[in-house]
Amino acid sequence: MGNLMSYSGLVTKVRAMGSKLLTEQDFETIASMRNVPEIVEYLKTKPAYTEAFEKLDTTLYHRGNVEKVLTQSLYSDYSRIYCFAGRRQKEFLKGYWKRYEVDLINYCFRIIFNHYDIPFDLDYKKKYFDRYSQISIDRLVTSNSVEELVENLQGTEYYATLKRISNSENPTLYDFDMALEQYYFRNAWMRQRKALTKEEREIFTKDCGTKIDLLNLEWIYRAKKYYHMLPPDIYLMTIPIHYKIRIEEFKALVETANVEQFETILQSTYYGKHYELLNTNKKIEQLYKECLHNLYLSDRRKNPYSIATVNTYLFLKEEEIDKLIMSLECVRYGLTKQETLAYLGGEVQ
Repeated sequence: MGNLMSYSGLVTKVRAMGSKLLTEQDFETIASMRNVPEIVEYLKTKPAYTEAFEKLDTTLYHRGNVEKVLTQSLYSDYSRIYCFAGRRQKEFLKGYWKRYEVDLINYCFRIIFNHYDIPFDLDYKKKYFDRYSQISIDRLVTSNSVEELVENLQGTEYYATLKRISNSENPTLYDFDMALEQYYFRNAWMRQRKALTKEEREIFTKDCGTKIDLLNLEWIYRAKKYYHMLPPDIYLMTIPIHYKIRIEEFKALVETANVEQFETILQSTYYGKHYELLNTNKKIEQLYKECLHNLYLSDRRKNPYSIATVNTYLFLKEEEIDKLIMSLECVRYGLTKQETLAYLGGEVQ
């Protein structure tokens, strides 16, 4: 699967980067540490993070600063992969970067809605967004209101969607978040596949379709369990794309009267039959990640010389950084090693 000649150099590079990912033993060691500086000193001994943390002054060993360095490490890895990629592979990676753009815009909306005293701290992202993004961080940081933020995105593909929300009556942070998420996945589903060969398109369709299905299941579950939302409101928050969930199944899941009925119907769907979504003590968010984790690893194993290798590495790197940030939070709050490992594994306390 895939073209050996066009992917040989890129796959070699990505495999070398993958060998530097942290192991489960590393996370067990980190979970036993007592403070953030101790974790930073440990990460400095790891090849993937040595260079990044050597530049961080010891007086800045705080959770927020460490998170910035971790994010830069992700962007740096993306940049390395992009430099080794061919023309068609670069087109795919440009689409992948849109995930980071959506995250940035969502962050800016949260800053404005929550009226933070120090509104924007985006300098650590600027180098990479100047190079790979259609979004100008220099313009975003001048935003003092929702209206200004939307106008500062004029000229980008997100403007029309956000302008429509901005013009509605009393838009909320939730409205903007959901509009961006829905736009991102529709864009990925319709446009990003065009950069791929027929074989790779099948891989991407499976990965993206599964992610959309699982996100919809997670959102429906949370809407019913925690917010007691009505079906019309749930329909509005979901992504209008269905991969392995049939339309009639989706409708039944949304319109169930309670969580118990939702779980019963879920068990009869493709995902209920292929994954142990409910017979576990793990949170649904972690089950979502584990399903994708296994899917990406399977894709890479079956299609090593394809975009699956790149897609899988970036997913694993993002997963690693999420676990590191969670570890920092657990240490800050004085959790035990066992409690920290339980959070990293997504187990319900």
